[in-house]
Amino acid sequence: MTVAAATSPVDQPLPTVRRARWFLVGLHLALVAVAPVFTIAGFEGDAGNPAMAVLAALAIGALQLRHSFAAARGERPRGWPWTLLALTVLVYLPMAWFAMDWAPMQYFVIASGAMLLRGWPAGIAVAAPLLATATRVVGEAPVNGESVAQEVLAVAYWIVGLVTGAVALYGSARLVQILDELEATRTELAELAVGRERLRVSRDLHDLLGQSLSAVSLKGDLALRLLHSDPLAARAEIASLTEVARDTLRGVRAVTRGEHEVSLRTETKGAVALLSAAGIDARIDLDLSDLPAPVEHLLAWAVREGVTNVLRHSQATTCSITAGRRHASTFLEVVNDGARGATAGEGSGLAGLTERAGALTGSVTAGPVGDGRFRLLVEVPKEIQ
Repeated sequence: MTVAAATSPVDQPLPTVRRARWFLVGLHLALVAVAPVFTIAGFEGDAGNPAMAVLAALAIGALQLRHSFAAARGERPRGWPWTLLALTVLVYLPMAWFAMDWAPMQYFVIASGAMLLRGWPAGIAVAAPLLATATRVVGEAPVNGESVAQEVLAVAYWIVGLVTGAVALYGSARLVQILDELEATRTELAELAVGRERLRVSRDLHDLLGQSLSAVSLKGDLALRLLHSDPLAARAEIASLTEVARDTLRGVRAVTRGEHEVSLRTETKGAVALLSAAGIDARIDLDLSDLPAPVEHLLAWAVREGVTNVLRHSQATTCSITAGRRHASTFLEVVNDGARGATAGEGSGLAGLTERAGALTGSVTAGPVGDGRFRLLVEVPKEIQ
């Protein structure tokens, strides 16, 4: 059934979100390993203390993961000013021993500053490490005897490296956040789709069963009245009742599959038969041709709903069904007598019909019009056609 199928994926998280979280962790571990490798290998100077480098890097990685996972949830972790301070100390204090080998760790300070701070403090947290690194690289150049071109290249190397690492850290957290939001949106849309499908099934079943059950009741009563006076006519009514029940069963199955279609001609023909069986004089005037399918379906449902209400809520002797085009709209009108004291109630059937008409920017009007008459009027603007 359509409704059951629509609910199956709602509670299943997107595999992409799980992969993104693992990617975030893997990226952090890869970036954490850069400075210890430089330090232990002595990339920019003498080899440093391996144990100190590894322990400091692990602590930095743990703090950064705390910040990144909180940012992925769109929030800041508890005690974030202290964890940001601890991260900053762990990044800059080891530089007293490891010098520029430890400088890549600054992208953690940049990323965490962008995640946790707001406004101009965030701008300072991003810009200060870059300016300090560039200043230090330029300041060391005369000692190494580098040319201007080499200085520019060295500054660009460090700036690009730090910015790339920080953007990767910030971007991975933001990616997880976006994917979480997409999953939440997907779940909400799936739930809305389920709700719409339930409303559709409920509306269609109400509209389908209202007239069908009225027909079954009417034909059953008629068969009982004819059973002794005219057994052959009673048998015919029972056979007709059985056929109505079979048609209703097929219609219910079609509704649950979203395949139920109605036509104005068929509904009108069935309405005339039901009204005649109830002793109501039916007057039909349909001046319509080449109707678009959505408009025809709406008018067909209107006939079904209108006739159902006539049979269930009135003591009518006459009922007219008129349809045509006037002004800038297509209309269908069902008018019956025998409705003294009736009001324009908002039953489920009229609510469903109003919803169908609203989907075509149409309107539904229902209410007494005097002299014991009740009118149901459905109009659809011409531009929809």
